Amino acid sequence: MSIPVILIEMAVFAVLFTIICFKTTGGNNTTQVENYPHDIQEEYFKTHERIPTASLSKRVVITKSIALIGFAVILIIMALLAGASTFTQGFLFAFGMMAWIGAYDTFFIDWVLFANMKRFRLEGTEHMDKAYHQKWFHLKGMLFPGLMFALIPAVIVGLIVMLIR
Repeated sequence: MSIPVILIEMAVFAVLFTIICFKTTGGNNTTQVENYPHDIQEEYFKTHERIPTASLSKRVVITKSIALIGFAVILIIMALLAGASTFTQGFLFAFGMMAWIGAYDTFFIDWVLFANMKRFRLEGTEHMDKAYHQKWFHLKGMLFPGLMFALIPAVIVGLIVMLIR
C-alpha cells in the first residue's frame, strides 16, 4: 500500500467530511440533531417541532445507514487507490481512516469549530456557549459508538477488496 497516497486520501477525506458537516448542521437543519448534546436538543425542541433522536428511531437508523453506505463507497475507492489487496489490508485501511476521521471530527470539528462557530448553533440555542463546549460529550461519542460504527464500513471494505482483488 502506498503511504503517500494514504496521506493524500486522509486530507481529502477530512475535506469531504468537513463539507458534509457544514451542509448538515446548524440553524434549522436537523439532519444531525441527535449528535448534539442533549441539553441543546431540549432547548431547540422547546421552540421547534420535536423529531425522533433516539439511537434506534427510524429517522436516526435511516440517517446513519445512508452515512454508512456513503462512507463504505468512499473508503472502497480510497482503499483500492491506496493499493489494498487483501481483506486485512482493506479492513485495517478503512478502520484506520474511520478512526482518523473520528479523531479529526472530535478534536477539530467538535472541539474547535462546533464549539466556537455560530453557524453550527441550532436556532434558539445561540446563547448556550457552555453546552456547545462539552468536550467529554464529543469524546465519549467518538470512543464508543464512533469506533463501533467504524467496524461496519471496515468489514464491508475488507470484503469488497478481497472479492475484487
